[in-house]
Amino acid sequence: MDTWTGWTALSVYLAGGVVGFGLRSWLHYRATGDHGYRYTPPAPGTLPWWSQALSGAGLVLGALAPVLAALGVVSPAAELDIRPVFGVGLAVTVVGFAGVFAAQRAMGRSWRIGVDKGERTALVTSGVFGLMRNPIYTALLTAQTGMVGMVPSWLQLLSLLSLFMGVELQVRTVEEPYLARMHGTAYLKYTAAVGRFVPGIGRAAIAGSASADEERGMR
Repeated sequence: MDTWTGWTALSVYLAGGVVGFGLRSWLHYRATGDHGYRYTPPAPGTLPWWSQALSGAGLVLGALAPVLAALGVVSPAAELDIRPVFGVGLAVTVVGFAGVFAAQRAMGRSWRIGVDKGERTALVTSGVFGLMRNPIYTALLTAQTGMVGMVPSWLQLLSLLSLFMGVELQVRTVEEPYLARMHGTAYLKYTAAVGRFVPGIGRAAIAGSASADEERGMR
């Protein structure tokens, strides 16, 4: 791998992080007076703890992989370490990070990083959230997939897999239970109609039965 490709990949990755975390938080604070960050330390060894550990490791490895590749410590796969693959990876990464920012904006005042179990925000189901329930994570994983094209090494692939597992655990064990508790039947109906990460895939089958139970309870 040419040194410049590794450092270029790192620059794009860090820029995406600054925009998605730093700039988004600053804009949210300007609009609402709230930085949007919520953090509740989970008990060590629990699934929420593993979700944070895996996501954090994935994000850190995403920055470390291009550095080690640029320094020649980790060698990318020779078959994929070519300019066309790098170019496609760069395009996918940029599109992914742009999607993260766009989906964050679509959440409006409800945007948060993390969950405060005692806080209730409006349930956003319109726009891109009408196509998939977690477009921010989808876009972030897209960007991380693009990074594998830019730096096609085992370490960059490990970064993607770690982030994917962390996001899966975060959504399933933290965010979905919280939203179901806060929004009840409205959220259950939403999960039945809209896919989790991509349109039509990952829809829940519980909303219909929940609605039927609610109707029977009203009789």
